[in-house]
Amino acid sequence: MSDPLREAAETMRAVRDRCVWTAQMTHRELVPYLVEESAEVVDAVEAGTAADLREELGDLLWQVLFHAEIASRSSDEPFDIDDVARGLTEKMVRRHPHVFAGDTAETPDEVLVLWNAAKAAEKRERRSVLDGVSAHMPPLAHAQKVLGRARRVGVGPVVPAPVGGDIRSEADLGDALLALVALAGERGWDAERALRERVRAVAADVRRAEAESGDLEE
Repeated sequence: MSDPLREAAETMRAVRDRCVWTAQMTHRELVPYLVEESAEVVDAVEAGTAADLREELGDLLWQVLFHAEIASRSSDEPFDIDDVARGLTEKMVRRHPHVFAGDTAETPDEVLVLWNAAKAAEKRERRSVLDGVSAHMPPLAHAQKVLGRARRVGVGPVVPAPVGGDIRSEADLGDALLALVALAGERGWDAERALRERVRAVAADVRRAEAESGDLEE
């Protein structure tokens, strides 16, 4: 029986062996491609077709296979795609005790409690709720994550957000943006998605204006 995932992994191995560009790539050098492919998955989810999403998920999977193949040849703690999959399965089983063990969760909030408890047990060495939050996240997403963790310890934006003419500096603007992100969190909105969708609408207006301008010139 065909195993498409295994075939994809074997294809990655062959490309790593025989393609001079692929053979010299490192984890660090691949980071921009990982970021780009992740962004294209988001675009496909929010504004693409099912075919777009299938293709972009494949491109993202290729990045996962690429990193795993590089790691498999490392002299320092090597691992391969099977190790990645095995670790993922074990983690997801631990974090879903209501599915794989005897716990019960009837609501999404109850699921989240179990998830956070399992995650805390795995990360006992962490000393702050901010441990594990990547500073390389896009700024709005990073702000959402930090504010979400901050709420766990009763912390929120300290400076009230200035509005309108009260925004007189970049610091004021930062306070206003932070307050808007906090508002989004309180209402269950995604600030990153909200901004992407509005920018996407502006881009559509630009393309429409360009098309209309072109028609007038002809």
